[in-house]
Amino acid sequence: MPCHVLIVDDDPVQRRLAEAAIAKGGYQPVCVEGGEAALGLLEGARGEAIRALVLDVMMPGMDGLELLSRLRGRGVDLPAVVQTARGSIDVAVRAMRAGAFDFVVKPTAPERLVAAVDNALKYAALKAREGEASEGDASEGEAAAATGARRAPSGFATGNPAMQRVVALARKAAASDIPILIEGESGAGKEVIARAIQAMGSRAGKPFVTVNCGAIPENLVESILFGHEKGSFTGASDRHVGKFVEADGGTLFLDEIGDLPLDVQVKLLRAVQEGEVDPVGARATVKVDIRLISATHRDLAGRVAEGLFREDLYYRLNVFPIRVPPLRARREDIAGLVRHFIARAAAAAGGPRVKDISPGALALLEAYDWPGNIRQLENAIFRAVVLAEGEMLTEAEFPQIAAGSGREPEADPLPVAPFAVEEARPAGPIHVANVAQGGLLRALDAGGEVRALAEVEGEMIRLAIDHYNGQMSEVARRLGIGRSTLYRKLKEMGIDPEHLRGERPAS
Repeated sequence: MPCHVLIVDDDPVQRRLAEAAIAKGGYQPVCVEGGEAALGLLEGARGEAIRALVLDVMMPGMDGLELLSRLRGRGVDLPAVVQTARGSIDVAVRAMRAGAFDFVVKPTAPERLVAAVDNALKYAALKAREGEASEGDASEGEAAAATGARRAPSGFATGNPAMQRVVALARKAAASDIPILIEGESGAGKEVIARAIQAMGSRAGKPFVTVNCGAIPENLVESILFGHEKGSFTGASDRHVGKFVEADGGTLFLDEIGDLPLDVQVKLLRAVQEGEVDPVGARATVKVDIRLISATHRDLAGRVAEGLFREDLYYRLNVFPIRVPPLRARREDIAGLVRHFIARAAAAAGGPRVKDISPGALALLEAYDWPGNIRQLENAIFRAVVLAEGEMLTEAEFPQIAAGSGREPEADPLPVAPFAVEEARPAGPIHVANVAQGGLLRALDAGGEVRALAEVEGEMIRLAIDHYNGQMSEVARRLGIGRSTLYRKLKEMGIDPEHLRGERPAS
């Protein structure tokens, strides 16, 4: 039996176009010419068959916003796709605030309208299943307690209720192609969740393309995301297809979406909304079929209020939000993560020389707050495996963690600093310690001369990256520079930012 979709539009031409598109998409269209007629139909016997709305916002009498408000007030929670004329994006945003699922801009391509209705119905089905699942949460909790932690999609077992909730949401999200926004602190595992969602969905095995929006120079964002033609600008010696086209058929993961410049946000909105991109210098648009997953450590709603993030793009991306808790909020998972990372580090080192961790060292790790989250924990374990002398990791292999916890380690076999620092000191009274010993930079070289500013700056940046465990946003903030400036300086120093990310797994 076909699914009934109610089309509400006072314009007979637009009504017929929408009706033809909905029918071609495999749904049963039902048309009315205004808000009052729609309300009457939905409150009658025929209303029980309606599963979604295609709603014009600007109508005489009861407009679309008022209709949405009345429906919500009466407990009618049908997914609605609103249509708006060009220049009325602000009205569409108000409609989404009122409960609409999506909006399209007139004139609307038939496939775009059908895709919006498809996603709206899938989202409604997810919400219904989520409601059913929440009714059984108590019994599921008892079962979990009796049988152990539930398995996450990636195979990672969690005993934390908040993380179990994330896992459940990921499973539901994988059942459709609706946009997902994953929020959480840097290093909390946002990319792991994104990859798990793809692996459980219909796009498993298809491309998974990751873009760190905060690491792209502003003048290259458009080219990297949407592509460019050969000769379209100075330095464009070859054609570049762009990340959207690379991800065609699969998933595009936009990490640190909150760092995108405002002008690029406009172009991203169009790409997401229309399902097509405009490569720089191209004569025609390129159609793409992607699953979009975004992630951020920022408060996007707050950035919208500050005028730093477009409100219409925010509502487009934030269809299915998932918030990943920080590691300090799920300490019961640390033991499992530690043993997982020990196995990985031992394998990378060429064999299982280190096999386990001592109870004292594990207690030390479980008591630590982990400001860098899972990324910092993994780095600590890899370093400890390299330093370890025996088959068991002890507190001695975690001097930095012990210092941060106010405890003295038994011993520190090697210097803490991850890069070499000259040990020679000039004659005379120099009151600056070396980086490995005191966390400070030397002002004079071995000959007693002042060191070059660029050299000191390079060491400061490396020190900050190590001190803040690769959290580039925090490094930039503490150094008092922008992220783009930080990455530019790294490039000038001959350090590849992507190599740094490779040393510290992405969130």
